[in-house]
Parts: sequence; C-alpha cells; structure tokens
Amino acid sequence: QVQLVESGGGLVQAGGSLRLSCAASGRTFSSYVMGWFRQAPGKEREFVAAINYIGGSTKYANSVKGRFTISRDNAKNLLYLQMNSLKPEDTAVYYCAARVGNIVIITGEHYNYWGQGTQVTVSS
Repeated sequence: QVQLVESGGGLVQAGGSLRLSCAASGRTFSSYVMGWFRQAPGKEREFVAAINYIGGSTKYANSVKGRFTISRDNAKNLLYLQMNSLKPEDTAVYYCAARVGNIVIITGEHYNYWGQGTQVTVSS
C-alpha cells in the first residue's frame, strides 16, 4: 500500500510555470512506476507523463512534450512535474499515480494507487 499526496497547484497566467510535487508514503517508493494524469471539467482523465523507478525511462503525452518534465527523488519519496509554457488548455485537476512493476504505461487503468489531486488553472 502507498499513500500519495499532491501539492503545488494553483492559478498561473498563460506562459507561466508551476512545479507539482507528489509525496509518497508506505511501501518502498522506488518500487513503483509513477505517473501524472489530469482531468479537465467535462472531459475524460488523460495521461500526462510517467517515469520508471530509476528515472531512466519516461513517457509524455504529445500535448505536453517539450513543456513538461517528470522527475523523481527516490531518497525523499517525491515525484515532480515541472510545467513550463503553460496554456489555458492545461487547466485541470492533476493526479499522481503509482503502478506496481517496472514498465512505464500510459493507461490509468494499470495504476494501482492515486492521490486526491491538485487543481491547476491557467488564465489566458
């Protein structure tokens, strides 16, 4: 079992930056593939980024590639999402998720644990 708590969301103008954090507690953090997902009002949850347990393998949604960077600090049990050049269409609740295993997967159904989410609002 692992517990996930996101932080760092807020209101930012288009073109600005935010860094989301996800603090993990419970079982060994480094055993999990970690991911970020988001859900905008009236839309389906979508994949944003994911990273394997040693950080050597990452995947990004096309919509955020080149603007967002996922990283992790296994010593501190922290996952990050650095978001630059934010756009109004990035507005959503952002969720941290953990998946048992070593394969980076972009489908939410394969993630075992989820945080409560943090709101990101980008104004135009």
